[in-house]
Amino acid sequence: MYDCDSRFCSLLKEDNLNAEEIEKGVTSIVAEVTELDEKEIWDKRDANFFKDLEIDSLLALEILALIEKKFKVQIPEEKLVDITSLSATIGLTKSVLAESGKLTS
Repeated sequence: MYDCDSRFCSLLKEDNLNAEEIEKGVTSIVAEVTELDEKEIWDKRDANFFKDLEIDSLLALEILALIEKKFKVQIPEEKLVDITSLSATIGLTKSVLAESGKLTS
C-alpha cells in the first residue's frame, strides 16, 4: 500500500461518479440540446430520439460531444448509433465510465 497526498486522493475521488450522478448529468445534457425540460426528458427516457423526439444525427453528435466533455471520456463515433434514447445514452455513458474506472457502485 502507499500513501497519497490528500490533493491527489481528492482528485481521484471527484473523478469517480455514481449511477445517479451519471443519470442526472446525461439527462441535463439531453435536455439542454433538445431544449426540453429535464422532467419531460426523464419521463420519456425510453422514447426513440429520432422518431419520437425529433433529434437528428447532428444533435446526437452534439450530445455525444457534451457527454465526452462533461465526463472526461472518449466515446468512439461509431457508438453514435447506440444513442437512440435517454436510457440507451445513460447505459452507454455508464459502460464507458466503467471501462475507464470512473464509475463507482
